[in-house]
Amino acid sequence: MPLHKLENFDPNYRETFGADDVKTLELYTEGGDRVGSVADVLVDDDGHFRYLVIDTSIDFFGKKILLPIGLSRIDYPARRVYVDGLSRQQVEGLVEYKEDTIFDRNYEEKVRTGFRSPTSGVTYDRDTYNYQTEPALYGLNEQSHQTFRLYEERLIANKHRIKTGEVTVGKHIETDTATVTVPIQKERVIIERVAPTEAGNVVDPTELKFQEGEVARIEVYEETPDIRKEAFVREEIRVKKVVEQDIVETQETIRREELDIDTSGNLNVQEHGTTTHEAI
Repeated sequence: MPLHKLENFDPNYRETFGADDVKTLELYTEGGDRVGSVADVLVDDDGHFRYLVIDTSIDFFGKKILLPIGLSRIDYPARRVYVDGLSRQQVEGLVEYKEDTIFDRNYEEKVRTGFRSPTSGVTYDRDTYNYQTEPALYGLNEQSHQTFRLYEERLIANKHRIKTGEVTVGKHIETDTATVTVPIQKERVIIERVAPTEAGNVVDPTELKFQEGEVARIEVYEETPDIRKEAFVREEIRVKKVVEQDIVETQETIRREELDIDTSGNLNVQEHGTTTHEAI
């Protein structure tokens, strides 16, 4: 399985580890002797730590070595990495790690050989070997690498759009009876018989003309109402929506875990960045 430098694998690894940067830690033996400092970390395709790249240039022989992660104990509060049993003589005999090192199975086996105990009973098989084969080198010691998490609840505010009602706007027809007044005119004929103004005068025989069938014609008219209906726009109805802003406040009970430290015996327990608790 190929290995990757930590920052190449996860450019945001500092955020991943809660702002703890393993590449700033110093390497010490359990006895308190400084061995070097962590220059880098090599991880596998799944992001598991496999090796710490230790720079011993200040303290020893000016070279970098690979330390299998299972041999270390990382203490972020103390800004240190502890390794047990690593001496100056061992560092001198360990395989050097360089940036241009061809990192293959043979090279890894040379690295492991420098740390493997003669009584480990591990027989290297190139085709079947994996990191789980040697938990002493690659397994994390849970007693030395414990992570205790404190949880708290937070209120997360989201909005959901729900339908609260519906407005339907339509139209219907209503009927009514309307009355309109139209003045009209009618013509009628009045026939009057009156006495002649020259009653009793003798008509000259030469002017007397008797004619049969003489007719007087008078045309009579009257008006009739012409009623029709016309449609026109009485009013316009405009329908639209407006969005009103409102603030809704709600309360919930949230929980938070706080750390309780209970010590016994004569020891000092230091909480990183805060208070030293002394037990008697």
